[in-house]
Amino acid sequence: MVHPDRLSDQVLNRTLLQRQHLLRRAPLSPQDLAAHLVGLQAQDSLPPYIGMFSRISGFDPAALSRTLESRELVRVTLMRGTIHLVTAEDAARMRPIFQPEFEKAIDRPGFFFGALDGLAPETIRRQGEAVFGDTPLSAADVRAAAKRAFPDRDPSAIAQAWYYQLPVLQVPPRGLWRTSGPPTWARIEDWLGRDLARDYPPSEVVARYLAAFGPATTQDIAAWSRLPGVAELISNLGPRIRPYLNTSGQTLYDVEDGALADPDSEAPVRFLGWYDNVYLSHKDRARIVASDISAQLWNGETRNISPILVDGFIQGGYRILTGKKGDPVEMRIRMVATTSAESLEYVEKEAVRLLEFLEPDRPAVIAFVTRL
Repeated sequence: MVHPDRLSDQVLNRTLLQRQHLLRRAPLSPQDLAAHLVGLQAQDSLPPYIGMFSRISGFDPAALSRTLESRELVRVTLMRGTIHLVTAEDAARMRPIFQPEFEKAIDRPGFFFGALDGLAPETIRRQGEAVFGDTPLSAADVRAAAKRAFPDRDPSAIAQAWYYQLPVLQVPPRGLWRTSGPPTWARIEDWLGRDLARDYPPSEVVARYLAAFGPATTQDIAAWSRLPGVAELISNLGPRIRPYLNTSGQTLYDVEDGALADPDSEAPVRFLGWYDNVYLSHKDRARIVASDISAQLWNGETRNISPILVDGFIQGGYRILTGKKGDPVEMRIRMVATTSAESLEYVEKEAVRLLEFLEPDRPAVIAFVTRL
């Protein structure tokens, strides 16, 4: 009987970084990277730009903006019920896969603290179908329509229910480089000029996750996707999947042709955007961040605290304070793990590079602090 190989956290770390193009920047287009990563998390407009800056050689932010305007890439609610930047093809074929889970979210008693209690989901849906037509609607427009349809209910709760119930996406200027605006919503089919594809197998989504984030446990896959029945989806992939074990003896799954990285590969300093997929896509995050580092760095506060990878692992975080026009842009860096003087030099060099990318026409200040 052949027993699966046991993989160390170091192997898993370098393999994850290799597949995420965080060991070496790759000559990819924004569309190619979005397809490979099965989307980039994009609740806010800036993080996908930082994510691509850290992964694509010679990345031009205007190129990403152009793909949003040409509708080659779009911002749509998918994994974990959050906005992701994906290809138009993935928006049309993946939204139906996650739709049943969105429907369940609305039915849960805790949804918006019970603001929809007593309302039948179909009643909410019928009103939403009448609201979303051919013309994109701003978030303010959607809330106003919700207030008219259900005057005795929280309009924000009704609006969020519509975003889950109806296949909609966010359209530009939301997400554009330097000109992003508030969310504006349109139907996926209308915006893309194509029907939703309802025959894309969920198991293919799992295979693509493993190619970009694996090897991974079923719990990791569930944490990333929030899809039910992950074990069955793995089984459906048959010989395309190969098993490993982690240091705890849990079974890891990987695509059969997935290459493992050399655990001794050099991992350069990388700055990530807040909510970057690479540290949110596993149940067990030991391959990218130690639990004590995570607790110290975020301590319940996550917004706009972005991680810094040093030697492949999250060892610190940063915030960028843009201030008023004409003021210097400030980056505050907090290193949580003990870091060598040489590593700190590399952190500062990469910080300079990122600020030159984000704010090329403004003076910059970089400050190492003990609290962000």
